[in-house]
Amino acid sequence: MPCSERTDGPTPPGADALNPPDRGHLATEQRLEGDDGLDALSVEAALGAINQQDAMVPAAVARAIPAITGFLHDLVPRLREGGRLVYAGAGTSGRLGVLDAAECPPTFHCEPGLVDAVIAGGDSALRRSSEGREDDPAGPVEPFEQLDLSPRDMVLAIAAGGTTPWAWGAVRLARQRGCGTGFLCCIPLERAAAVEPVDHLIAVPVGPEVITGSTRMKAATATKLVLNMISTVTMVQLGKTWGNLMVDLRATNAKLRDRGARIIAEQMAMPREQALDLLGRAGGRVKTALVMAHFNVEAAEAERRLEAADGQLRPLLGPPR
Repeated sequence: MPCSERTDGPTPPGADALNPPDRGHLATEQRLEGDDGLDALSVEAALGAINQQDAMVPAAVARAIPAITGFLHDLVPRLREGGRLVYAGAGTSGRLGVLDAAECPPTFHCEPGLVDAVIAGGDSALRRSSEGREDDPAGPVEPFEQLDLSPRDMVLAIAAGGTTPWAWGAVRLARQRGCGTGFLCCIPLERAAAVEPVDHLIAVPVGPEVITGSTRMKAATATKLVLNMISTVTMVQLGKTWGNLMVDLRATNAKLRDRGARIIAEQMAMPREQALDLLGRAGGRVKTALVMAHFNVEAAEAERRLEAADGQLRPLLGPPR
């Protein structure tokens, strides 16, 4: 259900940066109780304090699984119809979106644009902080125009504290283009009021940080876990794995060639040398090599059969060993 606009949550985009609203009510801005002696702790004790807080993150993510599920039920059909997933965020949130998007092609051999990301300040913000850009709700206009978004696409805006004008601007622009929308934040759901109507609100509250306001810590860890879950389960749904095997990869380096050969050798019960030869004849495509071996066909016929099965190995080969 889309979230309607409320008045008790994030500050509307465009608030005066020189006279900022009080964000002290946000859990991500509050002080962690009993943590005021952090600077007096030993190195080992400080590490333990951070680890103790980090251990709470997976439980918070688990409570958000129903919301993440709803997002994926909307997302996957769009990708099957040629749509894209686009992450949008500023600062740490934006960097995590770019990281997850960048890791999808080498892991799942998908087209680079299938999962994309935009960050406030552009690619230079990946290395040099440009957090001042996050206050501009119109900031996403140019990158979104370059992406030429369509109603088949899904935009997931990311903002740990749920208030970033740039992220909410991304939601508004995505809605104007007819895209599906999601918003990922790390504050309690009752505080995650939508400045813009959004199709899917994913709240993963992790509480105050060990360093007050430093959302590069627990909030970033929670965000990374959620993005991993979204992209991984999406690719599984699209047939990029066989069981839990990373089969939709192209062996373009020594590590991937070794991994691909091991998968083929194990699943087809053949010597490693034969698996390596088969992988070479398949152009480095593991799924193609598996179908070639199973049906004793050449690469072109294997590709035809895979296409007929929507890229899924299970209908062709059954379950993996």
